[in-house]
Amino acid sequence: MTREEKARETYMRILEAAAQVVGEDGYAEASVSKITQLAGVAQGTFYNYFESRQQIFDQLLPYLGRQMLDHIRDTVAADLTGAAREEARLRAFFGYLIAHPSFYRILYEAEIFAPKAHAEHFRLLVEGYAGSLGRAVERGEIQGYSEAELEAVIYILLSARSYLSMRYVYDGKGGTAPPPEHVVEAYVKLVSRGLFSAG
Repeated sequence: MTREEKARETYMRILEAAAQVVGEDGYAEASVSKITQLAGVAQGTFYNYFESRQQIFDQLLPYLGRQMLDHIRDTVAADLTGAAREEARLRAFFGYLIAHPSFYRILYEAEIFAPKAHAEHFRLLVEGYAGSLGRAVERGEIQGYSEAELEAVIYILLSARSYLSMRYVYDGKGGTAPPPEHVVEAYVKLVSRGLFSAG
């Protein structure tokens, strides 16, 4: 690897270690020592990439959020439209959470311990959703909503995802499981009848 590739690999290793430590122990107990030990690097190396523990906290959730959005984009078939596309997005979202059980704790503690990261994460989510729903409007799949109303819809859908995962995906003990099928079916009925003109 080139020097740049090695540096990138080390940076990613530290971030992944931080995700695991914060996911298991929480932000308050996530020390630089724990992170570097898990990453297999010296503490001095950590400070080559991050000025402080807080700086890695401020980068952690947006990093995972982009990873989640990439997973959803790569999982959902490009030819899906309307409610079928939204269903696929929900399933991909659940799939990411199941594969990354630490995400829940990282997200919900971030509001207190990493508010900059929390705000950036939601900016990324809303921006991505706005693009997706905007394309659905252009295709004629969504009709009768103003731009301001669609922004409200984005927050409604994000809230639904959040609470559905809290109730049906996370087991309260740090583990995850696929949600019952009726959860996805209820979500699809809701968006089919209330958002997309063609169910």
